[in-house]
Amino acid sequence: MKIKHELKPIYNKDSEILILGSIPSVKSREIGFYYAHPQNRFWQVLAAIYKEDLPKTQEEKTDFLIRHKIALWDVLASCSIKSSSDASIKNIKVNNIEKLIKKTNIKAVYTTGKKAYEIYQKEVARKTKIDAIYLPSTSPANASFSIEKLIKEYKHLIKNQNQ
Repeated sequence: MKIKHELKPIYNKDSEILILGSIPSVKSREIGFYYAHPQNRFWQVLAAIYKEDLPKTQEEKTDFLIRHKIALWDVLASCSIKSSSDASIKNIKVNNIEKLIKKTNIKAVYTTGKKAYEIYQKEVARKTKIDAIYLPSTSPANASFSIEKLIKEYKHLIKNQNQ
């Protein structure tokens, strides 16, 4: 099924790091917000590494990102995809990430999952002049990564912000 990315990026001019997924999941598209599947561990991991309570509402999640100078978006503007399976992604069109970066203080780009990393490195990195740092997917489909292991991997976000 061909889908178009409908979610706006979350950022402001002070954003220092950019986290990119591939494209919103079926559940995220339904709800209209990033990492909205109740089993996705993205928000839980961010709350843990920043030692904060879990943001619950879209407003709390947006505020959390802005306070921590995190921009959030996806690599793809559109693609063909079966359900929420990154492995099935074809016919891609990438978002204009370099335009977003020019409006911010972004110095580091992180990708959640292998597909987002591969596409970003192949299609976008040469335009932004920033190589992505791979982070494992927080999707429930990535069962090989426990919440503890994800938290350990995602601590790179804080390390890069504090330099």
